[in-house]
Amino acid sequence: MTVIDLAQVHAWLADFAAVVHENADLLTDLDRQIGDADHGANMDRGMQAVAALSADDFADAPALLKKAGMTLVSTVGGASGPLYGTFFLRLAAALPAEGADPVAFGLALRAGLDGVLARGKASVGDKTMVDALSPAVDAYEATVSDEAAEALEAAARAAAEGRDATIPLVARKGRASYLGDRSAGHQDPGATSVTMLVEAAARTLG
Repeated sequence: MTVIDLAQVHAWLADFAAVVHENADLLTDLDRQIGDADHGANMDRGMQAVAALSADDFADAPALLKKAGMTLVSTVGGASGPLYGTFFLRLAAALPAEGADPVAFGLALRAGLDGVLARGKASVGDKTMVDALSPAVDAYEATVSDEAAEALEAAARAAAEGRDATIPLVARKGRASYLGDRSAGHQDPGATSVTMLVEAAARTLG
């Protein structure tokens, strides 16, 4: 049985930080089309601060994830900091300190999603990060077994499908909603970065 522990969570966060850094210009360009043109820079700044955290300074995965969430809240501007921060804080609160089996990790992912839903008041179809995160958690729960790899891969595929499905949508939340019908035809930057997060989990936690 897979056990997701401090070392794996540290690797996940480092992988996500690296991908965000590599794709910061893409995320900013997507945000330029329907937002404030700062999602890439903001997420890169926040995740570089998270990547600088040493696993040696934390007793367990929940402690690291809690610090990661607090770091994002304090360093990432706009809505992304509070939303990503809430996700990691709720994930941390739901994870067993001794390490999480795949089912327990799924419960923690659900808690993280619930935190994002409560904080952002968005639903699937509103053209936000929820459009990738919600189907990812659903797919994980539907696939999970004693090993996490298959469920994480299913979650990554579902996140990518949700990300792509945002392109024709008209935004109903956030800065993009100010554009009305003009927001259609553009991929949501938050759903894009969430997909990177889930794909990083599939690479490092399985």
